[in-house]
Amino acid sequence: MGFWANLLGYQAVWFAAVIGAARDASWVGVAVAALFVALQLSASTERRSDLLLVLCALLVGIVLDGTLAGFGVLHYASHDALLPAPAWILAVWAAFAMTINHSFAFLRGRVDWAVVLGAIGGPLAYLGAARGFGAVVFAAPAWHAVAMLAFGWAIALPLLALLAQRWHRRSRQVGLQGAAR
Repeated sequence: MGFWANLLGYQAVWFAAVIGAARDASWVGVAVAALFVALQLSASTERRSDLLLVLCALLVGIVLDGTLAGFGVLHYASHDALLPAPAWILAVWAAFAMTINHSFAFLRGRVDWAVVLGAIGGPLAYLGAARGFGAVVFAAPAWHAVAMLAFGWAIALPLLALLAQRWHRRSRQVGLQGAAR
């Protein structure tokens, strides 16, 4: 998938997940995310790295969103008790991971950019889900939740970008070694 297809595909997942969760149909977002991840993986030249990033992003999502939900900082629509974080938000994390090697590849090796983008973009996405669709409710005071999201995302995005850089470099080295034989 090209840059724009990847970026727009992720946005489609976000809207499907948020709108679906707000309407008690979280399965829609999960299905659209699964389709996006499958399509992206099938077209990817970084399959191993992408798959590892999905697994890491799911873990980060469980920890970050599960912690915020567990402490009552955020309340998610369509949250079943089986997971610490709702399935639809984990689906968004999986889809987001598929952007790291593609439309957000410029973040690999740029930790400072990733910190800033994470600290600003992460909370804005949650605010959009809350204010625009009612998929997330911030416990009062809302600034507390925004600050916690900014902190969490300022760690999560650089971590994912650093992992992507490491796995990308490793896959290129393996490719070069194979070509030299």
